[in-house]
Amino acid sequence: MSVWDDLQGQAPVVAQLKQAAQGETGLTHAWLFTGPPGSGRSNAAKAFAAALNCEQDDVTQRGCGVCTACHTILGETHSDVTFVRTEKVTITIDEARELVSKAGDRPATGRWRIIVVEDADRMAERTTNVLLKAIEEPTPRTIWMLCAPSPADVLVTIRSRCRPVSLRLPPAADVADLLVRRDGVDRQLAERAARAAQSHIGIARRLARDADARERRLETVRIPLGLRGVTAAVMMAEKLVKIATEEANSSNDERDAAEKIALLASLGAPESGTLPPSMRSQVKQLEDDQKRRAKRSITDSLDRTLTDLLSFYRDVLIIQLGNAVELVNVELKGELEEYAGRSTPETTLARMDAINKARVRITTTNVAPLLAVESMATSLIQQ
Repeated sequence: MSVWDDLQGQAPVVAQLKQAAQGETGLTHAWLFTGPPGSGRSNAAKAFAAALNCEQDDVTQRGCGVCTACHTILGETHSDVTFVRTEKVTITIDEARELVSKAGDRPATGRWRIIVVEDADRMAERTTNVLLKAIEEPTPRTIWMLCAPSPADVLVTIRSRCRPVSLRLPPAADVADLLVRRDGVDRQLAERAARAAQSHIGIARRLARDADARERRLETVRIPLGLRGVTAAVMMAEKLVKIATEEANSSNDERDAAEKIALLASLGAPESGTLPPSMRSQVKQLEDDQKRRAKRSITDSLDRTLTDLLSFYRDVLIIQLGNAVELVNVELKGELEEYAGRSTPETTLARMDAINKARVRITTTNVAPLLAVESMATSLIQQ
């Protein structure tokens, strides 16, 4: 199994990265991987890192997926490859300084010291400036790989010093093939999950594996069918925020408890009684980090919930314009056609714009999510 196997529908990108990995001469010291959520930009960076440090002597076989270097890099345990992702709102300036320090180390076992920043768009300008000199004048044998949704999400001073790698969302059929081949998902369920996820590989895998997730998504998509009046809009907003919160908490609660148990065990904490002050401070730091992670989880989950809601109006617009492409929510085709007949394409576009504005407010400002969703919901009321 090659390290490139997960990059479904990305043949031009794979060819570009393979060529770079096969010849060290002229290899760029900084790369910027961009693409919409679900396009696999972080997977592409990870595969490239594995290929660069692959142990195969034959350069055409680098990225074999079977050598120790490939296994440890794909498992994120290789000593020379650092993966950076944040579960907070932003990457802090102290974290950026640690990266610069680590980038100055020579590789211990591999050919390259590689820093993969998966959330480069989550750095403030002053944080990004900390990385600028390290990227502009890197130490020998060091390669930076930054990942972001689009080039515009990274400061121009940074992106001008990086070689661009642009990814696109793979076709739904390719995502379904991956779920069948790698995860053993039933073909019909895989196709349904890939279509509902709009080709987002991670979301498609979750939908294919989790019946509750599929049910929550369908519940979200059906909400506009009963949206009449302000009262219904307020109730819809509460329901959407509740769905997103439950979705986030379902994955956070167990993890938070396990992290606290592991921390107490590592500190040698007593099984009962009051913790010493030094231990209490570390537990408090963990709890603060978990609260910040929970806030981002809910924000990300709500953004995904609104994306699912957006797919309803996307399908309505497709029907209103003559069914030029396949619907995302095929199982609701009859209800979608009835809804489409009661409005115009202009109205549908306005409703889609209201959802996108709410997504921007929730992910980029400190507005209370419920207030943003309530404001959006009143714009979606059927006349």
